[in-house]
Amino acid sequence: MPKWLTVSCLFAVLIVSSARAQLISDSLLVDGRYRSFHYNTPSQSLRRPGLVFVLHGSGGNGKGMMKSAEKMEQQANADNALVVYPDGYKRYWNECRKLSPAEANQLDVNEQAFFDAMLAYFKQRYRINPAHVFAVGTSGGGHMAYKLALTMPKTFRAITAIIANLPDTTNLDCTPSGKPVAMMIVNGTLDPINPYNGGPVILGKNMNMGEVRSTERTLAYWAGLARYQGKPALETLPDVDPGDGKTIERYTYKEQGKPEIVLLKVIGGKHDYPNDIDVHLEAWRFFQRQIQ
Repeated sequence: MPKWLTVSCLFAVLIVSSARAQLISDSLLVDGRYRSFHYNTPSQSLRRPGLVFVLHGSGGNGKGMMKSAEKMEQQANADNALVVYPDGYKRYWNECRKLSPAEANQLDVNEQAFFDAMLAYFKQRYRINPAHVFAVGTSGGGHMAYKLALTMPKTFRAITAIIANLPDTTNLDCTPSGKPVAMMIVNGTLDPINPYNGGPVILGKNMNMGEVRSTERTLAYWAGLARYQGKPALETLPDVDPGDGKTIERYTYKEQGKPEIVLLKVIGGKHDYPNDIDVHLEAWRFFQRQIQ
């Protein structure tokens, strides 16, 4: 048995979070490092459930994502899916940005082995459906989600990246598979950290993550892999909260037999979530469309 499949009891902490569900924190030994993750046991019986990974941003952790994904998790459970919140290595992911100074990147932590190990864990315990595996990530977690799509396209049915653009070609240290994946991107036009039109990503004084592509180039990359041509269909979403100064346009590539590619362009959006939609719930709806 590969050493990264060894399940550690070190992090096996069972915490009662409600009368209906229990929060479980556990870890796996992956290439000599314990990698942790968290999930709520489903409040109802699931049969060959789907699996959704929710990925935190740079400097965050899995538990910190639970509140923002609460509605999505409730809906996912109702739709026969389990939601998991992994932790990056020392709060960061080894994603595809070559210039990232994060220790996870400097040590070239094996993220693919971590996700493979978690998949084996949940297959053993919940008999998950391997054809219904998804990931949604925010900021640095969005970059990690891109890495999963670039390097593990056969594992993930669909991906959502929030406030993240693909690294520029000079800042890319992943080897893309070249295979298409259903992709939804949610980016704000006034984001000062993940620039909508591309450029350097600066996190604080000493965290220059290198340059990213523009959102339009990022969208074009995934649309090109799926062999779409022409312009995507445009829909303006209802402005549910006019006071937040943001509106959303949805751009969609969708054809029979091809993975759906979507951009939610948050006009006036910064490095945050818009109020007009619940981005995680929107991600779940996107995921569901890929299996219907």
